[in-house]
Amino acid sequence: MAAYHVVLVHFPIALWMTATLAIVWRALSDGTLAKAVDRALVPLLTLGLLAGIAAYTVGLMVWPWETISSTPLGRNHMLLATWTTAYWALLLATRWIQGEAVWDGVMRWVMAGLAILGSVLLGITGTLGGHLVGIYTEVSQVLRLLGWEVYTTFYVPTLTLAVIGVVALLLIGLGLWGRSARTAQ
Repeated sequence: MAAYHVVLVHFPIALWMTATLAIVWRALSDGTLAKAVDRALVPLLTLGLLAGIAAYTVGLMVWPWETISSTPLGRNHMLLATWTTAYWALLLATRWIQGEAVWDGVMRWVMAGLAILGSVLLGITGTLGGHLVGIYTEVSQVLRLLGWEVYTTFYVPTLTLAVIGVVALLLIGLGLWGRSARTAQ
């Protein structure tokens, strides 16, 4: 069953990374090709979410919950996998509900920031999963520099919480600024 999970996780990774590129491209351009790519964004995010849910479900079947939750690394991986899947579901809902309005004014930069943040979550989730099967990357060194030891920490370090708080406040501020700019027009 582990081999199926390893294969399946590459589908949401590819789809969500492609979605990130599409979002950043659309944020930077109002050209015909960027708009065409944007029309494919909701289906792309939907397929990514379905693939993510499938990979998550199969991942739960790889090891019993008692096993995966008995180590900080396993708990961190499950926590990040949950956050990542939920995060991309919210990004899909935002694009779907708001439609073309997400590309008006400052909202385009908020969308680009959200997509990049989603890619970071995806990368950390994959790094932790790789560690579970003995495949190590340099991302864990970056996490260590930020105060997160992936083998022993089962919490979000204070510095990381501070960064999350600052980014959240910036995104809220950008969103409010974008809303006020849109209503002023």
